[in-house]
Amino acid sequence: MIAAALILFREMLEMALVLGVLLAATGTVPTARRWIGLGTLVGAAGAVVLAVFMEQLESSFDGDGEFLFNAVVLAVASALIGWTTLWMQRHGREMSARMRAVGAAVHQGEAPVAALATIAAAAVMREGSEAVFFLFGAIQATDDEGWGLLAGALLGVVGAILIGWGVFRGLRRIPLDRIFTVVSALLVLIAAGMASQAAWNLVAIDRLPPLVDPLWDSSALLDPDGVAGGLLHALIGYDPQPSGMQMAVFLTVLLLLGTMVLRRRPEREPR
Repeated sequence: MIAAALILFREMLEMALVLGVLLAATGTVPTARRWIGLGTLVGAAGAVVLAVFMEQLESSFDGDGEFLFNAVVLAVASALIGWTTLWMQRHGREMSARMRAVGAAVHQGEAPVAALATIAAAAVMREGSEAVFFLFGAIQATDDEGWGLLAGALLGVVGAILIGWGVFRGLRRIPLDRIFTVVSALLVLIAAGMASQAAWNLVAIDRLPPLVDPLWDSSALLDPDGVAGGLLHALIGYDPQPSGMQMAVFLTVLLLLGTMVLRRRPEREPR
């Protein structure tokens, strides 16, 4: 639930910002909302198609193939989460400026109104597709399905929409850069946890050596089925009996991605 909420919050916030800037910049264009709405629907449909494809693809694997498939999904999801986090740290402000420029061009008649639908569809399909893939990875890493996953996803979506709406309704007191910083830090942990779970799947089918198995046993101190253990499992893929390979992968991804995020933090704009 925690991972689903954070992933959806991060992806939907970016989507809400793109759509919000477009709407704000073309507020007086009569058909702007219609075209943006159309693009949003097209993008959402594309994300749904991907979700159906992923579900059918998973059901076609069994035995060792299922472990291998899960490992690939987790590894790719971890890499994509890391990439998008780094990209937004670097280009968040540039993206907002580009959306404002497009909106201004449409408003002044220098660009067709239909361009709004294309941009909206691309934004929604990109973020929606990433969200579907990331959630699929979260399911493989935490076994969080059903109402828990749905509740987390809805919580993330609602939070992103409220913040996006507030920012573009003039509530400039919301420290958006700090929100992205906190969420990015949490997503770095999730990416490292997913990579660790990918390693677990490969160790389980002898595609990777365990190195030391188990490295320790913390079951008595922190039960993975308890509240605290469950939260840590959802956030960082906590395993009470991790192998040496799992920890090596987790720490490697955490250190590399964390260092890159810190180095790419944008400088604060002067007030």
